Amino acid sequence: MSGYSALITVMDKACRKAAVALRRDFGEVENLQVSRKGPADFVSQADRKADATLKAELGHARPNFGFLMEESGEQAGEDGAPRWIVDPLDGTTNFLHGIPHFAISIGVEQAGEIIAGMVYQPITDEVFWAERGRGAWVGNRRLRVSGRTELPDAVFATGIPFLGHGEHGRFSATLNRVMGQVAGVRRFGAAALDLAWVAAGRFDGFWEAPLKPWDMAAGIAIIREAGGFVSDYRGGDTMMTSGEVVAGNSVLHGKLLGLVKG
Repeated sequence: MSGYSALITVMDKACRKAAVALRRDFGEVENLQVSRKGPADFVSQADRKADATLKAELGHARPNFGFLMEESGEQAGEDGAPRWIVDPLDGTTNFLHGIPHFAISIGVEQAGEIIAGMVYQPITDEVFWAERGRGAWVGNRRLRVSGRTELPDAVFATGIPFLGHGEHGRFSATLNRVMGQVAGVRRFGAAALDLAWVAAGRFDGFWEAPLKPWDMAAGIAIIREAGGFVSDYRGGDTMMTSGEVVAGNSVLHGKLLGLVKG
């Protein structure tokens, strides 16, 4: 693989610029645990700073693109132009608690299709990326989804609904079905990284709902280019609108989907 394309280079530069402040702010988080208000406000400021940096960098490099961003909302681009779908800090709760597992996520959508994505982990300096037809990569190493095919060998990741979000009863029933069949279930608290890790073969699959488009856009591109499958809970392609995601390799995606459907 010979270097980044121009589009991936733009994303990489933006991620690395925003990550400088995130790493610095993360180093301050443990000093703010004494007050309830302080850490939360501090993290929201870190989130907004990263959002502003990413929007400025991406907008400067591609002024015709539109935006869909967690913090600053939606902005139309030129007719027919792609749009950036951006989460400046996925894993905010981890960040707030001093847990070094969070990421910047950037997807590129054109005509309703995700054509590229990047998930950057500032603490480990891992950059997961993909572009349609060019494969999925972490840095310069090619990614492939796991080759495991049997549920008892599989480790899946998920997200547990938190207070006021999601259907706790439905999730608990699904979790019980999955746990009874597999080697393990993990909940690491950053969906963008969970999806990137499925692409890397670290997790054998992933399911979660509800997610937002910026949680999953980049991860969908990366998994598909790594040879994996991503769908909604009915096996369809409505992830970006339904908020439902089931991901895995060609065999385990179907098996996990069956367990999620119940």
